[in-house]
Amino acid sequence: MHKLSKENFNHINETKPGLYLVSTPIGNLEDITLRAIKVLKYSDIILCEDTRNSMKLLNRYNIKKKLISYHKFNEKKKLKEITDLINKNKIISLISDAGTPTISDPGKILVNECIKLGINIYPIPGPSALISALSASGFSDKSLFYGFLPDKKNKIENELKKLSNFQYSIVFFISSKKFLKVFDLVKIFFSDRKIFIAKEMTKLYEKYIQEDVSKLNIKEGELKGELTVVISNASADKKDFQNLRESVKKEIKEMLKIYTIKDTVSFISKKETISKKIIYDYCLKLKK
Repeated sequence: MHKLSKENFNHINETKPGLYLVSTPIGNLEDITLRAIKVLKYSDIILCEDTRNSMKLLNRYNIKKKLISYHKFNEKKKLKEITDLINKNKIISLISDAGTPTISDPGKILVNECIKLGINIYPIPGPSALISALSASGFSDKSLFYGFLPDKKNKIENELKKLSNFQYSIVFFISSKKFLKVFDLVKIFFSDRKIFIAKEMTKLYEKYIQEDVSKLNIKEGELKGELTVVISNASADKKDFQNLRESVKKEIKEMLKIYTIKDTVSFISKKETISKKIIYDYCLKLKK
């Protein structure tokens, strides 16, 4: 087991050997903690997704350390080299291109290997795109974080269908180009919710959009780069079955003309991955 004792969090003048997960700015380079700077300066080696990108931050704070390229294509290959260094009492820091390491970024394989080997792991908190966007959205903080949506539209449709069954706020990452291609799906599955779109947070041209999903109209070229999208929690003053898509409601109506409520509920729940209770309640409403 890795250790996260009170002693580990309170050290002031000593940075111990181990793996440090150091959060870095998501845009504005001033959004870095004093502790993060200290740990990076004490590190023997800094693992970076893209060394050229990380050098901009490190040069800003005069941090001159050995850098090792560490990304999703060489994670497994670098495991033994990195864990051997830590076992030789080296201080290794992992940073991503932006934000908190391992959150939709490389690092989980290394973290799990360190846990397996009993190597100390120290998270250094800081900037996070998902927390920043959620805090500015005004939506419920009871939320579900998905990460990056899949590449193909049919897979995105399947995932959005599943996510629409949750009553919580939904947070995900997506490129602006892909978002424009799949926004029609967002309107289908979240038509009765609000949406918050964060573009280039903390940067010079940061932009925030909040609107009802059903009313949102995005023009070509209005959004660029990576987006953090927050869908509001489902309205609590509506019965669950009122959030069913119109196409599903229509299918239920047609089935009830031929099949029993039990058969209808069983069929629709398997096909749409919707709670049986929601379908059952809607069937009862129709029967009444």
